[in-house]
Amino acid sequence: MKIFLDGAFVDAADAKISVFDHGLLYGDGVFEGIRLYSKNVFRLDAHLERLEYSAKAIALKLPWSRQQISDWTCEACRLNGLTDGYIRLVVTRGIGNLGLSPRKCPTPSIFIIADKIALYPPELYSTGLEVITVPTRRVNPAALSPAVKSLNYLNNILAKIEAENVGFQEAIMLNDQGYVSECTGDNIFVVFKGEVLTPKVSSGALKGITRDTILDVARELGVPMREVDLTRYDVWIADELFLTGTAAEAIPVVKVDGREIGTGKPGPVTARFIEAFRRRVSIEGTRI
Repeated sequence: MKIFLDGAFVDAADAKISVFDHGLLYGDGVFEGIRLYSKNVFRLDAHLERLEYSAKAIALKLPWSRQQISDWTCEACRLNGLTDGYIRLVVTRGIGNLGLSPRKCPTPSIFIIADKIALYPPELYSTGLEVITVPTRRVNPAALSPAVKSLNYLNNILAKIEAENVGFQEAIMLNDQGYVSECTGDNIFVVFKGEVLTPKVSSGALKGITRDTILDVARELGVPMREVDLTRYDVWIADELFLTGTAAEAIPVVKVDGREIGTGKPGPVTARFIEAFRRRVSIEGTRI
């Protein structure tokens, strides 16, 4: 496998960063997870725009152009012989000293990994996923904006641990006001009485690229869509429920906190959204 690291492609065994890199020491950096479908990098420009916004929000100046990063991303896929896959694009603050100050890190570092990913077993996309709500709350947006896709994922990891400790692969996280925010790695969508509802970004939800695509799909299908405050009650009484994310794509949920969602099987509205989403993945993006 070839990894792009700071201007060159190197073997995976040689792709190393310094122990003084602030991305490692403090989670100081930003990243994007991007999908490749049939040699099409899905919504690459949108991902790179979000990377730029995340970097700007944490005062991390990117010394490379969007076109340079795009070219490196596509080349990583080509060099690794991928037709379908997952791309992890990471920018760290770079090497500094043991203090917190980013001013001691003169040069950011970038690396790009293009590989395969399988987040959930294939059968769950047809039978549906079971999830629970966990105690760990999302970080308050006033403390760290969920729009920043940063390297510090400890909040989500703690929630993931709680879910896996009791046998679940995914979990719903609430914000500090008790409203549904998102799952540990996915956005959440409720189908109720003909409408599709999803938490607002101000509730602590990531402004996901797949989430944005689903909003576009709703307009395409003529299905009413609203960003609202959702409670656990709203989730429990949903007619249908599905999750979205770059790695997860779009996957139905059939049980939450031991309660069946709707009929206990993936519903027809969810199926329409998943079908429409899958039609888009090989045509919206950048060919490698």
